[in-house]
Amino acid sequence: MTRLLARIAAERIVDRLRTAGYEAYFAGGCVRDLLLGIIPKDFDVATSAHPDTVLSLFPRTLAVGAHFGVVLVCDDAEGQEIVTEVATFRSDGIYLDGRHPAEVRFSSSAREDVLRRDFTINGMMLDPVLQRETCSLTSSVLDYIGGQNDLRDGIVRAIGEPHRRIEEDKLRMLRAVRFAARFDYTIEPATMRAVCELAAGISQVSRERIRDELTRMLTEGRARRAIELLDQTGLLREVLPEIDRLHRVQQPPEYHPEGDVWIHTLLLLEKLPAGASPTLAWGALLHDVGKPATFSHNPPDRIRFNGHVEVGVRIAHEILRRLRFSNEDRTQILSLVENHMRFGDVAKMKESTLKRFFRLPHFDEHLALHRIDCLSSHGDLTLYEFARRRRDEMPEEEVRPALLVTGRDLIAAGYQPGPRFKEMLAIAEDAQLEGRVRTREEALRLIQEQFSAAWRACY
Repeated sequence: MTRLLARIAAERIVDRLRTAGYEAYFAGGCVRDLLLGIIPKDFDVATSAHPDTVLSLFPRTLAVGAHFGVVLVCDDAEGQEIVTEVATFRSDGIYLDGRHPAEVRFSSSAREDVLRRDFTINGMMLDPVLQRETCSLTSSVLDYIGGQNDLRDGIVRAIGEPHRRIEEDKLRMLRAVRFAARFDYTIEPATMRAVCELAAGISQVSRERIRDELTRMLTEGRARRAIELLDQTGLLREVLPEIDRLHRVQQPPEYHPEGDVWIHTLLLLEKLPAGASPTLAWGALLHDVGKPATFSHNPPDRIRFNGHVEVGVRIAHEILRRLRFSNEDRTQILSLVENHMRFGDVAKMKESTLKRFFRLPHFDEHLALHRIDCLSSHGDLTLYEFARRRRDEMPEEEVRPALLVTGRDLIAAGYQPGPRFKEMLAIAEDAQLEGRVRTREEALRLIQEQFSAAWRACY
């Protein structure tokens, strides 16, 4: 429904601009998606009207990028606020920072506006008024750069001279990889050469923008293809050198018949569905990032990675810090890395340990990671099925019961607050989770038995 409302809002904007005497079209990715039969999430409008005119024609606007000709037009549709980006036709001046033009010149030509865009498949415009009149999608497209042909042939091609397009905006290298992966397209040879030759320049792009592009690659349904393209272009060693180091790190064949850590990680990424959560996707990418640093092999002993989880958490933390992830996402991703090996002991865990394991935030992501980890190695899902079954059959009140004993109860029983309180409460909670005590009195009696009068006197 929201996507339909977004189109309706964009059509109203086009109609208003046309009524005022200006050209206006849908532009960019929404046109590409419509031609592919995909309902766009949002619609952008390109127009010959200057920003001041756009601001005056609509009652609720935000001049977030008026210097570059971009105005956000806000509209209420069935109780939902729809925000549409409206950009004035323009040509760009020189790019000094590898991301933004130093100046722009507003234009009255849609063709001139298209020629400054990134890729042919993103450089088409659509006349929604003509489409309504003719009921024809393809005949309503303004295509000055062969975008429809490249869309049909599955090609990501830079508009104009590839080196120039990429020198203007280095983020376009990651976008080329993302679009090629998402649609399973080929990067046109000259565009591919430009990406490979200019890959080191990705350092000019902000870490946040790099993070966002990588996250889209990992969650749009073809994560393996995206990482392989990053590797082929040389971008991987620039943005994620820690992942580049997974190449040729051998694993014990009895546990990993699929091959080295790089192959294993690619197989995991291949199993991420479109729409996977960003935290699960990054957890899958980083779960074995500690293995290169901990590899050891002393024949006849098998290959080992002693401490790879702890080392992996430290490396993952540095990656997530560098890419400026939020604290919330960083915590969850690190938890996935830290706990992914614990499933090996899940069938032998005490009841209290198992329930605490199930308490991990977003435990469904831990389960999902373990499943694709197994399917990408030995293929044995026995422990996954055990953990899933036990978790499903446990009521939430058993996993997180109201505590029988609290710190106040200990104080009331005569204990003085101190560092041993945590240990006392843990003993009581373990017994409660295991069903060995069922009342506060029983829990306090257990504490009294565990902590002698001599302990009590210490408080």
